[in-house]
Amino acid sequence: MNPINETHVSEPGLLVVDVAAVDDATVLAFQQLLADRWATATTEQTTRDVDQPGVRLRCDLDLRQALGS
Repeated sequence: MNPINETHVSEPGLLVVDVAAVDDATVLAFQQLLADRWATATTEQTTRDVDQPGVRLRCDLDLRQALGS
């Protein structure tokens, strides 16, 4: 994965979450759970790291903007 961009963690309430799972469907489902609750920059693309199992996905969250209950 690329280094975390300083802008994504420049204020309280901003998070970068790296997720790893066995397949795309699992990490994308997890991302959707986060997006249903908080403002989230979503992506449709996962990454596979050489010599690492499964797939990875990075989510940028803004906890200051709660969307769901």
